[in-house]
Amino acid sequence: MLIPGIVAIFIFKYVPMYGVIIAFQDYRPIQGILGSDFVGLHWFRFVVRMPHFTNILRNTFVIAVGKVVADQVVAIAFALLLNEIRVRWYKRSLQTAVYLPNFLSWVIIGGIFIDILSTRGILNDFIAMLGFERQFFLGSNRWFQFTMIWTDVWKQFGFNAILYLAALTSINPELYESAIIDGANRAQQIRRITIPGMMATIILLATLNLGQIMEAGFEQILVMYNPAVYRTGDIIDTFVYRAGIIDGQYSLAAAVGLGKSVVAFVLIVVSYRLAYRYAGYRIF
Repeated sequence: MLIPGIVAIFIFKYVPMYGVIIAFQDYRPIQGILGSDFVGLHWFRFVVRMPHFTNILRNTFVIAVGKVVADQVVAIAFALLLNEIRVRWYKRSLQTAVYLPNFLSWVIIGGIFIDILSTRGILNDFIAMLGFERQFFLGSNRWFQFTMIWTDVWKQFGFNAILYLAALTSINPELYESAIIDGANRAQQIRRITIPGMMATIILLATLNLGQIMEAGFEQILVMYNPAVYRTGDIIDTFVYRAGIIDGQYSLAAAVGLGKSVVAFVLIVVSYRLAYRYAGYRIF
């Protein structure tokens, strides 16, 4: 049963690694990989010296960390609130409603949010009704990163909450019965029993998410950003896309992508070691 998946991964993930060679070449499509001149680490040095590349790294880090933190906090809070609902049909309906956006692509969701967040969108109509100034959320460097983080939270937190709901089912119900006998109220039960019971899962997911620090959400930002917000919205993946696909600077794009992959690999190794140390999680 594993053979088709292994073959697909080998063909689409490992065979294309041959193309990494162009990161060390002055690649010209007409000359091909074998005919292009070898330039060593030239493109890596070129990237490091680019005046705006530090800003791209900062944007990637801020957006990625913001998404990881906000996603986990909102998912934990929602799981705790959902766990307190005793009406089964309402609980299931609410869980399904917040879980559905996870199945929609960013092309669809991006189009929806572009309309909602436009200066004449429903959100700005509400802001204007309250007497405040309309905001151009997708065209303002002040608001763009904030908008990317919280639109991602809206899409993802329902799926992440399922993991925490699963952790809640492993807590012994007798602990709650004992707490009630001792006079503990709902808030005290959550603080003394529920949250400690979820802590292993919280630590595990937090450490595993460390490997996603370099992933700020290419599809989301590509759909929703524009040249006006490059200063705060341009991340590594969108820079690679523009450099390689639009501008035809294939070697430069390959060098940046390879550098990002190396850093991401190191972060993944570190995250799995931390997950094993603090949560007892291991793959092998």
